[in-house]
Amino acid sequence: MPAANRAAVVVIVAIGWLVTAVGWPAAKLAGQASMPHTAWGDPDLQDGIWNFATMTPLERPRGVDAPVFTDAEATAFETQTAARQTATTNNGYDWWDAGTRHLDRRRTSLIVDPADGRLPPLTADAERRQAAARQQVRPPNAEGPEQFPLNTRCLWWTNTGPPMLPSPYNDNIQFVQTRDQIALFNENIHDLRIIPLTKQPHGRLRQWLGDSRGRWEGNTLVVDTINFSPKTSVRGSDENLHVVERFTRIDRDTMDYQFTMEDTTVWTRPWTAVLRLRRSNQPIYEFACHEGNELSIVGLLQVARFLDKKH
Repeated sequence: MPAANRAAVVVIVAIGWLVTAVGWPAAKLAGQASMPHTAWGDPDLQDGIWNFATMTPLERPRGVDAPVFTDAEATAFETQTAARQTATTNNGYDWWDAGTRHLDRRRTSLIVDPADGRLPPLTADAERRQAAARQQVRPPNAEGPEQFPLNTRCLWWTNTGPPMLPSPYNDNIQFVQTRDQIALFNENIHDLRIIPLTKQPHGRLRQWLGDSRGRWEGNTLVVDTINFSPKTSVRGSDENLHVVERFTRIDRDTMDYQFTMEDTTVWTRPWTAVLRLRRSNQPIYEFACHEGNELSIVGLLQVARFLDKKH
């Protein structure tokens, strides 16, 4: 038998042994073998648009102890939540992303660590800062555009990342890859994250989306980000936030997304969340929210000045 044929037989026998002895499904092995790769050999994440909307909340609801609902509990939760969404507006919008109509694998929280599915306790200093912020008396009407939230000004929103936290709408991203960089284009606020694939150290400039460095660990894209601006706070984080994201493509239409948040000046320990990204053939549409959102902000300030006169 020619050497090439003998090698092929050895591979086939080895795969068969893994399927029977280790218990790996043949379909899984076939799926891994057919996973798309770039011309230079990295896993290809850029075919299609990826959606990460979900009904599963970041934190486990109070009174719920199990990490996963039963089938009956999941149906009841989805029905009640969908009815509440239909009856209320979403920050002035009357629609929700279709992905928000379902739980992620019947899970009760995206947070997997701590085991209770909730954010860890705040540090003593963070508790004092939050208490002081709650006591501050804010003017009833904004004096200038800087007093409006960043999303109102079309500058940033939490599903842009890092980390990418699902929001009620526009939870779509697109990957664009080269040998040396990966770009993540997010539909919401049309933000673009350009991630160098390099061993070079982080820079020192603080940025709204942080300073990211990426690397491949097998089939997993790992993105390490520091040097955040305090303006883009995520669940109370500050400029000391450190985020590690992990993107792992499971099959053609599914990707696991995991992120770990560490901020020693805010939380007493790191915390980790996991969710699924699902591939879509739908395009990303223009998110026509121009930086500064001038016309809307002008209108809001005109209303504020009118209310000032009434009082």
